[in-house]
Amino acid sequence: MTRNEVLVNFRVALDTLRARKARSALTILGIVIGVTSVITVAAIIDGLNGVVKDRVSRLGSNTLFVTRMPTGQGPGRLPEKIRIRKYLEDGDAQYLEESCDGVSYATVFANRINFGEQADEIRYGDAHVERFFLRGVQPEYAKALPLFAIGEGRFISAYDEEHARAVVVIGRSIADSLFPTTDPLGKEVRLDGRWYEVIGVFEPDQGLFSSFGVDQFVCIPMTNFRKTFPEIKERFIAVAGRDEVPMNYVQGQVEEALRRKRHVKHNAENDFEISSPDFLSALWDQLTGALVLLTGIISSIGLLVGGIGVMNIMLISVTERTSEIGVRKAMGARKADIRVQFLIEAITLSGIGGVLGIVAGALIAFAVRTIIPAVPAHVSLLWVVLGVSISVSVGLFFGFYPANRAANLDPIVCLRYE
Repeated sequence: MTRNEVLVNFRVALDTLRARKARSALTILGIVIGVTSVITVAAIIDGLNGVVKDRVSRLGSNTLFVTRMPTGQGPGRLPEKIRIRKYLEDGDAQYLEESCDGVSYATVFANRINFGEQADEIRYGDAHVERFFLRGVQPEYAKALPLFAIGEGRFISAYDEEHARAVVVIGRSIADSLFPTTDPLGKEVRLDGRWYEVIGVFEPDQGLFSSFGVDQFVCIPMTNFRKTFPEIKERFIAVAGRDEVPMNYVQGQVEEALRRKRHVKHNAENDFEISSPDFLSALWDQLTGALVLLTGIISSIGLLVGGIGVMNIMLISVTERTSEIGVRKAMGARKADIRVQFLIEAITLSGIGGVLGIVAGALIAFAVRTIIPAVPAHVSLLWVVLGVSISVSVGLFFGFYPANRAANLDPIVCLRYE
């Protein structure tokens, strides 16, 4: 079939659709729903993937975290053998630096997270903020976690750490609440009733999906934290590997060194946990995998309904145009010509549904991005091409039987048909 014949068949298909607008619209509705759901979910996931990857890189791409308990799990849900593990010690970080040649530096930090009736409070004059994360850190902490970048002032220094100075670095939202019109640097604030000097403000960070982020953090020197809150024994260690050393090698060294220092028997399990920021990516992949599966099922149902609709309308079209088929065959049209004619009509029908689905999905993604900036939905060219391919494939698959039926009609029977 020549290019001109294809164009003629395409125009005939459009004329047929225009002549039966209501029926055509109802037929392609299932395809529109299926393609819209695919494009919308893909756009949201693509946008969020970029957010998660950026978050992981800012947490430190070559940083490991050593904890006493598994990350993200509360003590109440863990077996007793994990809950009774020995605490990590302040000297463990220095030990790792000295015993592991693949480690660039290691730093200890500790948390005080009190959202109960007597929540932590930071106050300046009449302004105060509650429900924040109070963390004791060492000078290397900001290097280990680039997420905690300084926007104003400076970070905690070795001198601050050595002398347990009462200095504090605060998150941007806390600074805006306490100092809406003044410069926070050098000001004295009361942190849980104790005076601290503000030496720095972190760069803005609202957190992953607008959850708690650096904006809600207050950091003080680790030595000052230990002196002020001696009852808090839990420690965490951030270990940065050297750039030229593979992270699996660094992790092996850290694991071996800690087992040796904590006197873990050779045939016993580790009494500590080692993780990396990649656990966020792994968790996200699990979540999106389930979401993609659910969307695939919903989309498949929509496309199946749309495909059956395409087949139904094409069978009706073949019946209605039986005489036309007979005339075309009498004038020399081959079976292949009739088959291609009806296949083009089916593809046109499903293709229009696909285009409408892509447009609808893009509009929904734009609305999501506008209403919820934390969800940067983005429609990529890949998914646009995939949406068109899916709709065209539906047209080919469900349109083949009616087209083949039309091609095999007897021209004599067709001419007699009324």
